[in-house]
Amino acid sequence: MKKFQRSLTLLAGLLLSASAAMAQAWPAKPVNLMVPYPAGGPSDAVARIFFNPLGKELGQQVLVENLGGVSGALGAQKVLAAPADGYYVFQGSPNEVILSPLANAAVKLKAEDFRLVHPVADAVMVFVTRKDLPVSNVDELIALARQSADRPLTYGSVGIGSLYHLILENVQAQTGIKLAHVPYKGNAPLLQDIGGGQVDFAVLVYSAAMGALAEQGRLKVIGQLGAQRSELLKNVPAASEGQALKNFSYKIWTGFMVPKSTPEDVVVRLHAAIGKTLQDPAVRAQLAAQTQVAAAPMTLAESAKFFEAEAARYRAIAKQIHLQPQ
Repeated sequence: MKKFQRSLTLLAGLLLSASAAMAQAWPAKPVNLMVPYPAGGPSDAVARIFFNPLGKELGQQVLVENLGGVSGALGAQKVLAAPADGYYVFQGSPNEVILSPLANAAVKLKAEDFRLVHPVADAVMVFVTRKDLPVSNVDELIALARQSADRPLTYGSVGIGSLYHLILENVQAQTGIKLAHVPYKGNAPLLQDIGGGQVDFAVLVYSAAMGALAEQGRLKVIGQLGAQRSELLKNVPAASEGQALKNFSYKIWTGFMVPKSTPEDVVVRLHAAIGKTLQDPAVRAQLAAQTQVAAAPMTLAESAKFFEAEAARYRAIAKQIHLQPQ
């Protein structure tokens, strides 16, 4: 019996040292960062800010991969299908991991399949319209939608069940207006079509590309979705400053996630590298240039608690607007 126990202890010791060696060796090759939208959108811009400094912290290259579709769930599913060894990191938000399973019956993943290692950025969301839509603020947009009941205004989003879709369904429920939804594969093609006048308006993350189009007079940014104006976008009023959408407040975060069964030591190493990257003044300045704020420091336990609370919040909104998987 003692001999058997000694063997078990020896085996446990070997397994522990193998696990430790594996974590020390990680990453032994380039790490893939999955962006679940096409190149050119705000999610891609965030990845391009992080991949180089994060690679330096990890001592390995970080390669950005773009895969759009199914409100970002296609990229999420690809990460979950890969081995959970830390070599595939998902850059996600509530859109892909919390909301897409609630809206799309074909999406089989759930938020609990992922572990949020650390949030990386908070973005400003705005109402953006085609240049010739005869409105200059959110109250006027709601009023125009009321007058256009026979030919509803069109709004674009990155897909059914995306946060942007839910927000505008919620706006319709709150105000009694009727809108026509046009789903897209990503922010970049949607922004292009608003600039081209093919769709009336959208709720989107504010980006440098959007700011440039607004300055050129190719579209209009008429309101922010936060409770108050962002320090990074002081000239655009919050929707809650008007009459139609009092107490209206939304923001969106982006974070780096891994499949939940990723080894703990790998997660700890990645968490530390992300934390150091977020302190880099160049990273913070580049995020601010994209109207994004670097996420506040969080422990792994705090990241887990935050992720759980966000999943509960957005599931409640989906329930409120009677969102059904299609």
